Amino acid sequence: QLQLVESGGGLVQPGGSLRLSCAASGFTLDYYAIGWFRQAPGKEREGVSCISRSDDTTEYADSVKGRFTISTISRDNGKNMVYLQMSSLKHEDTAVYYCHAQRVIVRRDYWGQGTQVTVSS
Repeated sequence: QLQLVESGGGLVQPGGSLRLSCAASGFTLDYYAIGWFRQAPGKEREGVSCISRSDDTTEYADSVKGRFTISTISRDNGKNMVYLQMSSLKHEDTAVYYCHAQRVIVRRDYWGQGTQVTVSS
């Protein structure tokens, strides 16, 4: 089955950190553009960060620049994972976070089921 599965969400205090993980199964993330999106209650889904697997270029929403880092590198050399390291978390970062992978040339587009991040004291 071709899918993305997120993990790592939870409850964290303001100023804290979390690392979200996204695992791809049934396909490899090579040549995909991979992004993290989030959706807060009553708001539209918004882009948070993205990375190109072809050249590892990254992009961040202004609201998370300097606080979030997207990567596809892990200590265990897992090549089918993407991570979002979140630091200095704020109340407004509370949302369901989704992983997305897209490869336009072969018309492949995948979304994960989402993982809840709640920033609260």
